[in-house]
Amino acid sequence: MDWSAGLPLALLLASLLPAAIIFLLPEERDLARRVINMAGAVLKVALAGVLIVGVFTGHEYEWRSAFLPGVDLVLRVDPIPLLFVTLSSLLWLTTTIYAVGYLAGQPHQSRFFGFFSLCVSATIGIALAGNLVTFLLFYELLTVTTYPLVVQRGDERSLAGGRAYLLYTVTGGAILLVGIAWLHSLAGSVEFLEHGALTGIALAHRTELTVIFVLLVGGLGFKTALVPLHGWLPQAMVAPAPVSALLHAVAVVKAGAYGIVRVVYDLYGLPLAVDLGVLTPLAVAAAVTIVYGSLRALTQDDLKRRLAYSTVSQLSYIVLGVATVGLTGATGGLAHLVHQGIQKVTLFYCAGNLTKALGVTKVSEMRGVGRKLPLTMAAFTVAALGMIGIPPTAGFFTKWYLGLGGLESGQGWVLAVLVASSLLNAAYFLPVIARAWFRAPEGAATHAPERAGLLEVSWWLLLPPVATGASVLVLGVFAGVPLSPLSWAGFIAQEVLGRP
Repeated sequence: MDWSAGLPLALLLASLLPAAIIFLLPEERDLARRVINMAGAVLKVALAGVLIVGVFTGHEYEWRSAFLPGVDLVLRVDPIPLLFVTLSSLLWLTTTIYAVGYLAGQPHQSRFFGFFSLCVSATIGIALAGNLVTFLLFYELLTVTTYPLVVQRGDERSLAGGRAYLLYTVTGGAILLVGIAWLHSLAGSVEFLEHGALTGIALAHRTELTVIFVLLVGGLGFKTALVPLHGWLPQAMVAPAPVSALLHAVAVVKAGAYGIVRVVYDLYGLPLAVDLGVLTPLAVAAAVTIVYGSLRALTQDDLKRRLAYSTVSQLSYIVLGVATVGLTGATGGLAHLVHQGIQKVTLFYCAGNLTKALGVTKVSEMRGVGRKLPLTMAAFTVAALGMIGIPPTAGFFTKWYLGLGGLESGQGWVLAVLVASSLLNAAYFLPVIARAWFRAPEGAATHAPERAGLLEVSWWLLLPPVATGASVLVLGVFAGVPLSPLSWAGFIAQEVLGRP
């Protein structure tokens, strides 16, 4: 067997084995826990780099093992999975650094970092899943491993948020299971294939495939936070900032959106999805979610809840790009898989720094915080401008391509939705930025200790948002270079979707 066939499994084990070791560590072994965490995160990034080179030079990577009669566990590296894997690996590294600083001195760190690593392992398994059964296995594992992170603090608010999280995500998983089981009864073990895997049974089972599509996307819609399936997400913001960052940028909601991408492109295939007429309702659901999430964000004084409703809105750009059919729209939606993750993780890092350094948790408390935490708020500002879509941030290119894609596919209403969303984004982000930079400090910000040099907070807390915030600009300025997220998304749209 070619040794490279084990690389997908190695990528999974790079976080799974550290999790097993960390669970066994006593709480006082801080240094050992940090070394194991960082070693696993760095190794995962290195393996992702090897796979990038291999895939774009024509190499194929697949690991397969018997699981059930007639069903294998399959981990396969294709361009779409690799895009998600690269994002997850890089942001796991930055979030690990951030979590070490954020949780310093707090109890139950071995439990936290153990489940943290398991959560990332489940996310990588979802990304690399080569068939529906493998996808479902890791998708449900993600639900189980994320719950302890949501309830990490153990107080009543955390437990209530955790209950809401489980209620929604377990319900979504059950619906997804019904759809997968039904499809299995029609077509046997179905693998994800470029241009779709269901063409051969489409003529005989049109009605069933339409209903199954609704079940699959409906089940995935809970974690994608499509309206009205989004209620758990704001409630889960009681979790610590590193968990919020993980939920919104790397793991849960992104896994749902990624699942919808694979159902449309690699399970049904674009021609069959168009023929069944399921993409227009999906586009409408995404558009409603985009506008609704932005409207709700406007009314939130709690900063993390405002960011949560922003995620409800922003994540549906990915779904909208998939559902608008055109090459350009697909490029924008796939690029947003990365752009949204980097921008949103930056915002949550910054929200955590505001809480740690100043005790600030509400927008109304943010007067003058830019004077106390200038680097943190500079990163926040850049990421927020990216969410609005101001050039030359990465977020601008997402909206530009989505708008062009809507026009190319004859769906001009998509452009109207994007304009309305951008105006609403500006309405709930610009006042925050103005309050932070141009209003006199008050409350906690007034009495905060003076900075000692540039280290307004611990470098563990400062380095991640500065790095990811800077990348929002770098990925925008260099959007056209090879292997940028936008170029990568364009490659996928051309090669995987089979369009000229």
